[in-house]
Amino acid sequence: MRTLLVFFLVSIGMISCKEPVKNTNDAGMPVSKYFDYGDSAVQSAGIKMIPVKTPVGDFKVWTKRFGNNPKIKILLLHGGPAAGHEYMECFESFFPKEGFEFYEYDQLGAPYSDQPKDTSLWTIERYVDEVEQVRKAIGADSTNFYVLGNSWGGILGMEYTLKYQDNMKALIVADMVASCPDYGKYADEVLSKQMDPKVLAEIRGIEARKDFSNPRYMELLMPNFYKQHLCRLEEWPDPVNRTFNHLGSMEVPSTIYTIMQGPSEFGIAGRLTNWNIKDRLKEIKIPTLMVGAKYDTMDPDAMEAQSKMVQKGRYLYCPNGSHMCMWDDQKIFMSGVIKFIRDVDERKM
Repeated sequence: MRTLLVFFLVSIGMISCKEPVKNTNDAGMPVSKYFDYGDSAVQSAGIKMIPVKTPVGDFKVWTKRFGNNPKIKILLLHGGPAAGHEYMECFESFFPKEGFEFYEYDQLGAPYSDQPKDTSLWTIERYVDEVEQVRKAIGADSTNFYVLGNSWGGILGMEYTLKYQDNMKALIVADMVASCPDYGKYADEVLSKQMDPKVLAEIRGIEARKDFSNPRYMELLMPNFYKQHLCRLEEWPDPVNRTFNHLGSMEVPSTIYTIMQGPSEFGIAGRLTNWNIKDRLKEIKIPTLMVGAKYDTMDPDAMEAQSKMVQKGRYLYCPNGSHMCMWDDQKIFMSGVIKFIRDVDERKM
């Protein structure tokens, strides 16, 4: 026994004399390097204001980088338009564990970026050009660039892919159909019929009068539509509340949202009203994940159909989720998105 004890103590001593094991992420990179963004002066937590050129002048957009991975760089495209990145902060709880490099990003006009008031800027084509400038600024290319768009961000992601897919690795579209007329039809013919007829009649009356600033409008929409189809969590997370507060209280984001989407998520009435690229989905050749949810404002069957229209598609269904299924069906959403990224990276698509 004494011999075994001596051997055991000597073994411990030998192990303790070895170089300490470095804390590494899943990509095999030391954590210290994973969070090293190469700041030469004041450390800025990965935040960078990226300059973008537009037809009416030069502006800056807010980005925040997480991680350091030359193989996987993910750009998050928020909804709205102009809702801002805050409700997408949930990815911070998942992507760093995987070793992914990813970017939260406020598009031009959103709360953390410059907010010019020239309404000619709010077009799909101009936004697509902005995303391409951001891609170049973060050093992403066809070997590592993943775009993940939710809602309006899904529109932007699909449009960007149709123009610049040679600069991409993969696309993820969460909760956005490829046709706004179909979106409006689903809201009118399916979702509205799930509502109390008296409530629906009052909502329609307010809309007919264009009395959207009436507090009663939001009083009706919040419990009867938003809580049913946008985020079904009983208590909304802080990032979701901050997103809605900024969108409703700041002049430029609110104006952009109304110009592009219309005054409500309950249907569509802005510049996007007739947007439809279903016939062009067959042109998308890069791996693409379409995410649908049972209670979404977007038809989940349409999302599944879209996954079959692209050349290399996959469908992820969130049976407990809504428009923000990254929150209210988080486990299924995140595990499915992460698996897709892993499969693309490992050439399993």
